[in-house]
Amino acid sequence: MKLIIAEKPSLARNITDAIGNMKKQNGFFIGNGYIVSWAFGHLFSLSDIESYNPSPDGSGRWVLDNLPCFPKTFTFELKKERDGSVDSGVRRQFEILTALCNREDVDEIINAGDADREGEIIVRLCIRNALKSEKKLTRLWLPDQTPETVRRALDELKSEDEYENLASEGFARTYIDWLYGVNLTRYATILSGTLLRVGRVIVPIVRAIYDRDNEIRNFKPEPYYVIASKEKTDGESVELVGKKKFGKDELPNAAQAAALYNETGAVVTSVKSKKDTVLPGKLYSLSTLQNMLGKKYKMSMKESLEIIQKLYESGYLTYPRTNSEYLATAEKDKVRKILAGVEKLGYPVRFRDSKLIFDDSKIESHSALTPTYKIPDKSKLSEKEMQVYSTVMRRFVAVFCAEECLAQKSEIHIKVGELEEFTLKGTVILQPGWTKYDDYGQKDRILPNLTEGQTVAIDFKPESKETTPPKHYTIETLNSYLKNPFKDDKAKAKELEESGEVDDAEDYKAIFEGLELGTEATRTGIIDNAKSSGYITLKKDVYYILEGGENLIRSLEKLNISMDKYKTSEMGRALKAVFHGTMTVDESVALAEKEIDGIFKNGVQGLPEGNADMGQLGEIMGRCPLCGKNVIRGKNAWGCMGYKDGCPFKIEPTFMFRKLTKNEVMELLAKGQTGRLQGFYSRKKQCRFGAKLTIRDGKVAFLFDDAKKNAPHSQP
Repeated sequence: MKLIIAEKPSLARNITDAIGNMKKQNGFFIGNGYIVSWAFGHLFSLSDIESYNPSPDGSGRWVLDNLPCFPKTFTFELKKERDGSVDSGVRRQFEILTALCNREDVDEIINAGDADREGEIIVRLCIRNALKSEKKLTRLWLPDQTPETVRRALDELKSEDEYENLASEGFARTYIDWLYGVNLTRYATILSGTLLRVGRVIVPIVRAIYDRDNEIRNFKPEPYYVIASKEKTDGESVELVGKKKFGKDELPNAAQAAALYNETGAVVTSVKSKKDTVLPGKLYSLSTLQNMLGKKYKMSMKESLEIIQKLYESGYLTYPRTNSEYLATAEKDKVRKILAGVEKLGYPVRFRDSKLIFDDSKIESHSALTPTYKIPDKSKLSEKEMQVYSTVMRRFVAVFCAEECLAQKSEIHIKVGELEEFTLKGTVILQPGWTKYDDYGQKDRILPNLTEGQTVAIDFKPESKETTPPKHYTIETLNSYLKNPFKDDKAKAKELEESGEVDDAEDYKAIFEGLELGTEATRTGIIDNAKSSGYITLKKDVYYILEGGENLIRSLEKLNISMDKYKTSEMGRALKAVFHGTMTVDESVALAEKEIDGIFKNGVQGLPEGNADMGQLGEIMGRCPLCGKNVIRGKNAWGCMGYKDGCPFKIEPTFMFRKLTKNEVMELLAKGQTGRLQGFYSRKKQCRFGAKLTIRDGKVAFLFDDAKKNAPHSQP
């Protein structure tokens, strides 16, 4: 028997449908020489710090004493719930997988995880923890989940050894993200007194939105001048705007330049016009598809990915988590079959063998997102599912459209002596072609009817303008930034110095080298985590920073934790090196450990705003009188570390209009009372007095020498 372990039940059902005649049992299907079972995504997760380096008192609470934690060997355990227990369904399914892996009649185990690094290690971990003796291990690689693809892939199984580098990258990514997330989240939370989720990718994402919103908030419009002319020549309006900008105090210079231009005169130096073919957009990667859906339908990345994933699992779309907009040359016959089905729907399509479509050098693991030969019944799709499917289908039709889009492209060059040359460009669509089926944003622009050598009437004048602030990140622009965060960074990309842009090859080079922030597979989840953590918000398709996100970035700056795009992309580059076999998992983990260790050694750079006498962030003041856990200096008060378990004990920095000091708080917690302190005021500030402080009913209260006066006071 061959045991197939699918990543999720939905994939298991598609595999059993493709094999056919399989009987359902408790947690698996069996028939035709196959057993098909499944995981529920991640059945295993990395052990927490307490498994490697418990807190000194054994309480499991977050303390600095066991940080940083760098495990010599990472261990996995069945995924736990928030209360520390293992879900009964997870345990039961793993017990079923264990029994199946060790059946005497099973001589081959097939990894049917999703076709990416995450899916690779999800099933490997199940097999690694379940299998008690050596058996043949193979890999089922599915670019889509149609029955025909599943059957063909079962006939073309490869040894799991061929996917060793992919698994290594998956494990390295898991270890590195654990090291950053667990160590730095605890470190930042303990020292700040506020839960701060710190991760390798989430921080630079929040930082990008924080920086952009700050730029907009602090932006002050600056007036400037350009010189412009809009006059008619033989009844044709000709508009010319000079490239040079003049500062707000340079109006006389602008006027002088305008006069010089008018005195020199303008002449048409060339008129070119030709018929040309307008090419459609590329096929979709996950990012470019999400960009389109966000822009057109205001669909969040989380929502669009869930729908795309469902359409993939239903067999209607190819594998979604792809970073490529190209198809593999080996897929030409498959594309011909899809086109035959699309043609039956009434679309004018034909097969095109072009390097603009089929290019193996632009594919890392997966080809572009396309429809499959399995066409859905529109009545069975929801409105949003139809929007997603139609977007992919329309682009596929456009790329393989039998009707070309033809346009009349014109270009006029006008020179003002040797001072400046103006170029006017116009396009008029003559034959719509693919634009009837896919979005095309460019409008016809008809140029004035001018001839070479003709004198152009001009009247240049200074025109007042204002600088405009940068725009907030949208789903499209943030996604594009994360995909290549150095595209406009000339300090990091010298090849951009002249053009300010990179070509298609450079875009793919950046992705393949790991210079992106996150990946197609992880970005959506991380952005959603930043939203659920209260760091950013999405309104329609525009991202904004929230107070929680501002606090995260400012706190990390004070704690000397620099999780910028440079360091994050360095780790991304290391992961790609693991995938390509030029770096080991241990070497990539060592890079992360070195970075994290440096953060701990550098320490805190300063205290938050407010009373410096409160002590260092995270400094222990004493024991909580309610639960016995440590009371530490937080951002704005002294608080109990048992707050996660519901302990409410807190000492505000001011009591009855008098600031408290670190030493006074430590004395209060150690002895239960302070010595006599001066400088308190009555509630209406009518009189000033001195008194001792004590803790009564979990709150700071006065302790007067006369017991009758010892009524509890709440901090105002």
